Amino acid sequence: MSVEKLYTVAGTTTINGQTKVRFANDLIARIKIFNSKGGQVNLVELPQAMTKLQALQHLATLPEFNSGDNGFAIQLKIAEKTKIAKKGEIKVASTAVKAKAPKAKASKAESV
Repeated sequence: MSVEKLYTVAGTTTINGQTKVRFANDLIARIKIFNSKGGQVNLVELPQAMTKLQALQHLATLPEFNSGDNGFAIQLKIAEKTKIAKKGEIKVASTAVKAKAPKAKASKAESV
């Protein structure tokens, strides 16, 4: 069983017209990185450490993430994460069984 990583910061960034959802644990470091790239940064501290899906659901409740490209990017990511979560709910244990076919013995033909 894998343990999901928890994040304390989440939000969106827009660099060269492309909006992406970002997750981090250090707000100041992330803002410095994205500001140096000349992008628009909209990150917030989460009320508690959360998984990516929980953070996305929280962001969807905030007014600054409900419109325009920010809202679209978050809704798209929620749909993606929900699909992955549903897919991961069913765990199938695969047991590979190798069956060896018996080797056919060549029979000697008797001459009559």
